Amino acid sequence: MPLATKRSPSPSSAHLITTNGRARRSAAAATTATAGEQQLHQQATSAELLMRRLDEDGWVEEHMLSLLTPVADAWQPADLLPNFAATADEHRHQVAELQARAAGVPDDILVCLVGNTVTEEALPTYMTMGNRVGAAANDATGHDGHGWARWLRGWTAEENRHGDLLSRYLYLSGRVDMSRVERTVHHLLRGGMRMLEPQCPYHAFVYGAFQERATFVSHARTAGRAARHGDACLARLCGVVAADERRHEAAYTRAVARCIEADPDAVVRALAAVMRAKVTMPGELMADGRDGDLFGHFAAVAERAGVYTAADYGDMVEHFVRRWRVAELDQGLSGEGRRAQDYVCGLPRKIRRMEELAHDRAARMEAQSVSFSWVFDRPVRVH
Repeated sequence: MPLATKRSPSPSSAHLITTNGRARRSAAAATTATAGEQQLHQQATSAELLMRRLDEDGWVEEHMLSLLTPVADAWQPADLLPNFAATADEHRHQVAELQARAAGVPDDILVCLVGNTVTEEALPTYMTMGNRVGAAANDATGHDGHGWARWLRGWTAEENRHGDLLSRYLYLSGRVDMSRVERTVHHLLRGGMRMLEPQCPYHAFVYGAFQERATFVSHARTAGRAARHGDACLARLCGVVAADERRHEAAYTRAVARCIEADPDAVVRALAAVMRAKVTMPGELMADGRDGDLFGHFAAVAERAGVYTAADYGDMVEHFVRRWRVAELDQGLSGEGRRAQDYVCGLPRKIRRMEELAHDRAARMEAQSVSFSWVFDRPVRVH
């Protein structure tokens, strides 16, 4: 019996097979995309309903708005800086005293201070980002009366003082090139910021908690280093800003914790999504028109000065995983939710390992300095 000969498909049938295969793959991809879109839509709808309920039940009023300081009791920049209402001699004395103390602050701390100030001054961008988290939490008219809108405006009002305060100090100190500092702010406002596209308010709340804690750490460390170098005025200014950031961190931390109670699966998946995208710093796109990697150099100075480090990021992830009891979540998690939980809980260990490798690489690098336009092009060590 002769062996059967395996015939190749004709060109027309081969084309049909290929076309059908592509069609099946396209259909499968479309089905997957549709399922993903439906899941995101359901998540957003669930979050919208929760946002409305938390507002209507008074939760926002009690647990977030209560953390805002009444205007009558809030510090203002004019309360903490030389008083122009004083006599000319007294005013000159106050400014001379501020400048004498500022003279002892080293350039690396000044670079950290300027970078923090520039970041604070880009507040219009952050308010814009904060007003796109979801219809129930947005301020649609600019003067909505619901709790989430009042929180956004109240948060903005408190944050607005930070850039004003630090910028005025820098101007009075005479230690930095204010024209270059102001141009950097101008560039950053025009450039905007990169942030994970929020599919629902959960992503924005997680990002807010991380960002507020990072700014608290940075301002608090700057305060400590200013005090160490004899500038009690700068230490006080950075201290009051850090205290504000601490309250704001508490508000967003509470919001995430409350959302986890009501919708654990969606929140832990949102947390994982933010972590995978990395918590990018809001000043990442800063530019001064000269340095092509200004933010990278600023971050390197902050790392070397111990103002904000890679270890701090690992500490933050570990803190929030513990604070939100992510590892303890059991009921209400889908398969995807459990994978997100595992990823988030394992992240601190991975960050520590990456930090160790980065530290080893840095130890082998030769000393390097970069000229910063902010401090009249003086060189500052970055490694």
